[in-house]
Amino acid sequence: MFSRLDDIETRYDAIGEKVGDPAVIANQNEWRTLMKERSGLEPIVEKYKEYRKLTQEVGEHKEMLEENHDDDFRELIKEEYAEGRRRLEAVTEELKTLLLPRDPNDDKNVIVEIRGGAGGDEAALFAYDLYRMYCRYAERRRFKTELLSYNENGLGGFKEAVFQMNGAGAYSRLKYESGVHRVQRIPVTETNGRIHTSTVTVAVLPEAEELDVDLDMNDVSIDVYRSHGHGGQNVNTTDSAVRVTHAKSGIVVTCQDEKSQHKNKDKALRILRAKLYELEQQRQRDEISKERRSQVGTGDRSERIRTYNYPQGRVSDHRINLTLYKLEAFLDGDMDEMTDALITTDQAARLSASE
Repeated sequence: MFSRLDDIETRYDAIGEKVGDPAVIANQNEWRTLMKERSGLEPIVEKYKEYRKLTQEVGEHKEMLEENHDDDFRELIKEEYAEGRRRLEAVTEELKTLLLPRDPNDDKNVIVEIRGGAGGDEAALFAYDLYRMYCRYAERRRFKTELLSYNENGLGGFKEAVFQMNGAGAYSRLKYESGVHRVQRIPVTETNGRIHTSTVTVAVLPEAEELDVDLDMNDVSIDVYRSHGHGGQNVNTTDSAVRVTHAKSGIVVTCQDEKSQHKNKDKALRILRAKLYELEQQRQRDEISKERRSQVGTGDRSERIRTYNYPQGRVSDHRINLTLYKLEAFLDGDMDEMTDALITTDQAARLSASE
């Protein structure tokens, strides 16, 4: 571990020198790439410096304990030595976590698909509630959201919705949301006051840039047609809606929310790239499924991950057996306690698997 830490520190220092080179500064693409790499290495380097400092302090306290001192001074040194040991153990564990292989998608923006499942109109209404929850969460994290495509049910719910969330680390925070979300509550359409159980599926896809996906436009067919539903004055008057079909994968994406055909096409291609990128990622995950099983969930949208129980005011994550009795706040975007617990559990599992 320590030889690797020395290599990382050497690389960090080398990049620091490079980014000050006028030739590198003139090449903005190279400069940005180096700065991104340096930013990723910085937490490890800083923690390694803290480790070395603590190691030195603990060593000095140990030497002092081996010398002759009066009882009061010796007791003080023993306390400082014990505290230093505790801090050193904690920092060592933090270093191990920082050295875990990073998900290359963690810093990416995300495209989130929400679809009503079992439960008809009630599922669609809860799909909207989840969309609002993620938007409120984005506001708390200072991420930006953009609704790319949606299909309403007539009662204010979403049969399906696709939106993008932009911000540093968006995927690292949202990736644990993929799966089946179950809601237990009395639907607004229920006249007898019975509690119903409905489901909504969520898929979180890392946004794919053009460099991530080799999209051959010869494999893509683009159809335009007249919008329906919301869309302002242009509805049913211009062919602004776009349907994109990828022949090899069979993926079909439709967008009709913008009045501009060009904007709808741009949104549809963004979603298509993300889906193709996810297909490739899933293929790679299947190849390392043994490792994947050691982590929190599979990311599969068929896996039931969470229950939202309105009568009891609780939200329960089934992967980590965590229940929070703050459903209203959670649905208002206060998700960090759950997300942090998922991240911690995932890191612990991967640490255990690497030992």
